[in-house]
Amino acid sequence: MTSAIALGPTCITGASGFVGRALLPRLGGDARQLRLSAADWESEIRRADFRDATIFHLAARVHDAGASDDAFMRDNAAKTEALARAARAGGARRFVFLSTIKVNGEETARPFTAADPARPEDAYARSKWAAEQALAAVEGLEGVVVRCPLVFGPGAKGNLRALLALADTPWPLPFGAIDNRRSFIHVDDLARILLECAMQPQAAGRTILAAHPQPASTTGIVSEMRRSLGRPRRLFGVPAPALEGLAGFAGAGEKMRRMTRSLEVDCTGARQLLGWSAQVALAPAVDTLVAAYREART
Repeated sequence: MTSAIALGPTCITGASGFVGRALLPRLGGDARQLRLSAADWESEIRRADFRDATIFHLAARVHDAGASDDAFMRDNAAKTEALARAARAGGARRFVFLSTIKVNGEETARPFTAADPARPEDAYARSKWAAEQALAAVEGLEGVVVRCPLVFGPGAKGNLRALLALADTPWPLPFGAIDNRRSFIHVDDLARILLECAMQPQAAGRTILAAHPQPASTTGIVSEMRRSLGRPRRLFGVPAPALEGLAGFAGAGEKMRRMTRSLEVDCTGARQLLGWSAQVALAPAVDTLVAAYREART
């Protein structure tokens, strides 16, 4: 394997976000934080010194069901393109972009690989795919795309946070017979692979799929949540088609399909290319999620 290079000066967007909080301490105290959510985000980019810098672009519009397609495209695609072009003009060394496995699609019959075509289905995934394409079109800049699945860790939001709140009830839940395969990654493992993508020369120009090698079922995830919460398991089995049908009547069919269907990632490419492998398994990943959830409620 080619030797890693020194990281040098760094810039990071989304430093205060879920993944940013895990990555920022690993960059040292000199990392420049770019805030693209501000009204003057274009000025923020113009003022930045990109000479020989590595950019970690994590900022994104994610959990916003009420946002328009245009809003997703502006915040996730247009800002990525503007940042990448400014980085190239300013002499940046590398641009590491955090994307999502949802660019490949919402469901798998076999694990997704980096060679699979893009089939984004919602506004968020479409905007991330557009951002990936915009980055690839910036000539002379070493871009690396990291697509990740469900991310565990302190402060996780979205569907994972909602599922944890449901698990933290005394009610029996109908998730005891869901034999799907959902890939996941802990936020600390994700921070590690982002660094590897910044330092390994062979990562330049590549799309990397990052996940723990052992996927989890929804049944397994909820069981681990209840274990970590100190609650009885209390799961009974309802066939997945029945759950999907009932949820469809309530207008939540899409959310339920994300719990009943498989979305699996083949992460062997990351191991072969970078020598990276995820270290945090499901049980400890859930434990960190639950610990932060409890702390936030005290």
